[in-house]
Amino acid sequence: MRDVLLEVCVDSPEGLAAAVEGGADRIELCAALGLGGLTPAPGLMARAARVAVPVMVLIRPVAGGFVYDQATVEAAVEDIRAAKALGLAGVVVGAGGPEGLDLPVMERLMAAADGMDVTLHRVIDVIGPWERALDQAMALGIRRVLSSGGAATALAGIERLAAMETRSGGRLVVMPGSGVTAETVGPILRRLETPEVHASCSATEAADPALVRLGFAGETVRRTSAAVVRGMKRAM
Repeated sequence: MRDVLLEVCVDSPEGLAAAVEGGADRIELCAALGLGGLTPAPGLMARAARVAVPVMVLIRPVAGGFVYDQATVEAAVEDIRAAKALGLAGVVVGAGGPEGLDLPVMERLMAAADGMDVTLHRVIDVIGPWERALDQAMALGIRRVLSSGGAATALAGIERLAAMETRSGGRLVVMPGSGVTAETVGPILRRLETPEVHASCSATEAADPALVRLGFAGETVRRTSAAVVRGMKRAM
């Protein structure tokens, strides 16, 4: 099987260390992965700036959808500037609604990220039509799109991901994400031409019952595992 880059998403200092220890090729740095990922705190960004692998910072200021008001966009721009000032490799952004990407917002985010690597996140899975959003992403100069093909998992959405690759014609990378594991990565890579995959490489643990009772945690938590990262690398 061809060489493929593994991007691991993490949302804590412990997860960051585990991903690097396990051999991740690139990090997507987030907060609150249980909510699909939010913008990480400045302290975590600063810590990530000291690791030896490239780090992409998720810029998603609020949970929920991807239609943002002016104040939220301004906060996102400041977050991008903070990531850039720390010397981090790039950012993961996205804004839009039923008609495709919100181009005025995306242009502001791209301008703030000038000189950085840029990924369009899974906003493309929840806005429509995906063909228009993909064309817009290419016109904006975005380097890659993270997508599950509009399905709950990348394997379930594999045919749309393949169609996205065909439409892009190599002008950007279509990076599969969601439900990518050591068991599913093989079938995904056999169907797609992508040089990159995205995974959490995490293991589920029971949460502290006291934290669950007081509403500070769900019944289970997922933590990045160096062993799972190594297993994914072997499977790839």
